[in-house]
Amino acid sequence: MPAQGQRVSEYILDEKVGGGTFGEVWKAHHHVWVDQLVAIKIPTDPQYLRELQREGVAIHGLVHPNIVRAIGFDPYAQTPYLTMEYIPGSSLRPLISSKAIAPNDAVAIMRQVLAGLKYAHANGLVHRDIKPENILVHQRARTDGYGAEGVVKVTDFGLGKAATTAGAQSIVYSASLNTPQAKEIAGTLDYMAPEQRGGGNIDGRADLYACGVILYEMLTGERPAGTDVPSDLNPSSPKFLDDIFRRSYARLEKRFASADDFLGALATASAPAMSPPPLPPRVNGPQIVPGEGLVPAGQRRCPSCRKQIDLYDQFCMYCGVQLVAKVRRCEKCGAYPDLNDQYCIFCGEQLAPPPPQQLTTA
Repeated sequence: MPAQGQRVSEYILDEKVGGGTFGEVWKAHHHVWVDQLVAIKIPTDPQYLRELQREGVAIHGLVHPNIVRAIGFDPYAQTPYLTMEYIPGSSLRPLISSKAIAPNDAVAIMRQVLAGLKYAHANGLVHRDIKPENILVHQRARTDGYGAEGVVKVTDFGLGKAATTAGAQSIVYSASLNTPQAKEIAGTLDYMAPEQRGGGNIDGRADLYACGVILYEMLTGERPAGTDVPSDLNPSSPKFLDDIFRRSYARLEKRFASADDFLGALATASAPAMSPPPLPPRVNGPQIVPGEGLVPAGQRRCPSCRKQIDLYDQFCMYCGVQLVAKVRRCEKCGAYPDLNDQYCIFCGEQLAPPPPQQLTTA
C-alpha cells in the first residue's frame, strides 16, 4: 500500500487526496524541485492495473485546458503509477451537495466539461464514466469565476474506450454487481445512458446523457427522478435549461448529436425561452411549407427551425422547441417517450396512451 514519504519514480508521496476500490490518488512533490506538485494514481489491487494501463494509453497525447494532463506513466514499475497534473481544489460533488451552484455557474461549468469532451471525442475517445467525482474544479474558480479558462477539468479516463464499443464493458471493467464494489458501481449507473446500461454499442452521446444528469444535479442538488424538470425543484433555474436538460436526458436518437451541439444550445441559452407553438391543423395529404416545398403525409417540420422531424416527436431534435401542447412522460421514471411508444425505453413501464389530439400529421 502507498505510504507518506514513499518515493514513486521522481516523486515523493505527500498525502492521499482520493481513492476507490482499486486504487489511490496521492499528492506528491518532485524529489529535487519540491515546488513541482503532481497527482499520482497508484493501483492497490492487481485488477486495477489493467484499468491504469487503459487510462494511461487513453489520455496520452490529450492536451486540452479542460482535461487533466498526463505527465508520466509506467505500469511495469515496482510500484505501477500514472502521474498527472495536480489540481488544487475539489471534485464537483461537494459543490452539488452544498447546493451552492447558481444557474449561470452551472452553465459555465458544463461548457468547460463539454469543451473537454468535444476534444476527447474528436480524438476518438469516449469517457464512459462522466460523473461529478470525475470533474475537478480548481480553487482558482473562487476568485476568477467558473467561466475562467481551465478551472474545470475532466479526469479519470479509466473506462475510456474508442467510440462504438460495447457499453456493457463499462460495468465489467468496474466490477461485478455481486461484489463488495456494487455500491460504488450503483452510483455510476445513475449516469449511464440507456444504451450503455443495455450493453449496446455507444458513442460520444453516452457522455452527453451523463452531462444532462449532472446539469440537473447542479441546478437542483438532486438526480433526475419522476416527472420534474430543473425549474420544478429550483424556481431560479430558467426555463430554457429545462429544454436543454430534456435534449440530453433522452433516448439516443433524440439526444444532442454531439458535444458541439450541446455547447451551441448553452451558448444561445440566454435568449428568451420559446413558448410551445400551437398545434398545426391535421392534414390527410402532402402539405406545402413556404420555402420548403412538399412535405409527405405522416411527416412534419419544426415550426421554429423548419427542419424535418418525426411524426411522433415531442421536441425538435435540432432546436429543442416543444412540439406538443402537453408533454407525455413516463409516470414511473419521468422519462420522455415518443408519442407512439407503448413501453418506456428507460424503465420498461407500460405507458398510458397519449391524448389523440397530439397525434397530428402536420
